[in-house]
Amino acid sequence: MKKIDRYYYPAIFAYEPGEEIAVVFPDLNVATNGVDDKDALLSARELLGCVLNGLEEDNEPIPPASKLSDIKASDNERVVLIDVYMPSIRQASINKSVSRTITLPAWLNSAALERNINFSQVLQEALKNMIS
Repeated sequence: MKKIDRYYYPAIFAYEPGEEIAVVFPDLNVATNGVDDKDALLSARELLGCVLNGLEEDNEPIPPASKLSDIKASDNERVVLIDVYMPSIRQASINKSVSRTITLPAWLNSAALERNINFSQVLQEALKNMIS
């Protein structure tokens, strides 16, 4: 069975004065929260990816997503469509190394070799900083 690359699920963002934003996925019966809209969105996307990846790994059925128009929200709630790109989530759970060829100026290569710099480690740290 071919796995789906991108899922879309509605989430309910609930706003209460002085509290974090609560986020509930009614179709999946899971919840998270965030200190502001951006944090709540990132937490929701991360949770969605983890839940769906877990269901896939356990060969459990993926529940169908409700239509946005079918979700009823209170005055302090907003319905938000959350998407998750599953190839990234699936790859994150695999800690296998892959080989990449890079091109550097000769002077930079020489200077790094002279200082015994681990190219792989430097590239990994730089990439982690750039994506976080």
